[in-house]
Amino acid sequence: MSATASVSAEAHHSHRDVSGGWLRPAVFGAMDGLVSNLGLVSGVAGSSASSSAVAIAGMAGLAAGAFSMAVGEYTSVASQRELVLAELEVERRELRRHPAAELDELTQVYVRRGVAPELAREVARQMSADPEQALEIHAREELGVAPGDLPSPTVAALSSFFSFGVGALLPVLPYLLGATALWPAAVLALLGLFLCGAVVSRVTSRSWWYSGLRQLLLGAAAAAVTYGVGALFGTALT
Repeated sequence: MSATASVSAEAHHSHRDVSGGWLRPAVFGAMDGLVSNLGLVSGVAGSSASSSAVAIAGMAGLAAGAFSMAVGEYTSVASQRELVLAELEVERRELRRHPAAELDELTQVYVRRGVAPELAREVARQMSADPEQALEIHAREELGVAPGDLPSPTVAALSSFFSFGVGALLPVLPYLLGATALWPAAVLALLGLFLCGAVVSRVTSRSWWYSGLRQLLLGAAAAAVTYGVGALFGTALT
């Protein structure tokens, strides 16, 4: 093979991290913080409460939501990780107790992918020579996971906690700085939603304006509904 052909056969591209260890909780946390606290602030403001009451409610929503998101993410990711580790242990035990059956199983995997049976058998035999490599191959084929690339519960929890806190701070920040009306908080929060959506488009490869506008409209709808609910209950209670 010539040098030119060798170079052209090389992969001249890279892939982004799609394992979801931090991206999903960070994105979800920021969006949830913005939408939920904008809704909370709008609802309290709609009930004709004082600006100090709105600020207190907003900060309480920030703290409660951030801890709730972190605990939820840690628990869900830890539970999923424990389930995967338990299944990996089952596979490791099967490889140790029934190596011939596992070899036949891996051979059939390659045969189904179009490899000739004799060659598939030899490939499976060589790949199974190392127990850890065999475990990784069987885990990918049977469970769809990579043993060494499992998401971290701590990373997920921290990503969710801080991103929710940042997102939830935007709707209440104008009140902390002395605002007495809802519109500065709404404008800042909706702008934050649009920017978050635009940033996410860099990862998802969707157009920045579509992603940003989608988040803005969803947040505006949530704020409008909760403002209406707050106004309705505020009128009824007074």
